[in-house]
Amino acid sequence: MAGRIIWTLKAEKDLLGILEYWVDRTQSFTYSKKLNKLFKENIKLLSQYPHIGRITDDNNIRIKIIGNYLLFYEVIEIHIIILKIWDSRQNPKSLELNKDLK
Repeated sequence: MAGRIIWTLKAEKDLLGILEYWVDRTQSFTYSKKLNKLFKENIKLLSQYPHIGRITDDNNIRIKIIGNYLLFYEVIEIHIIILKIWDSRQNPKSLELNKDLK
């Protein structure tokens, strides 16, 4: 089953922020391009197998681990809604799922 990917504005900003951070940090686009490719490959995999992510406390929301990042998403019928991308090296207390995801 191939699902349609829908990005929330929050998730788009998260991805852009991550990619910009690595451009600023490395003064190069090389790592950001590799990271972006990794995200695209994993999202393509999600579109084919939407239930491969781990279930969270909220049974509607799943997590796909991509390197040091957690991709939060929700499957609704044939749609896969990308809710948030979060760097797992941050303090877990800084992530408030209910507030940050919806």
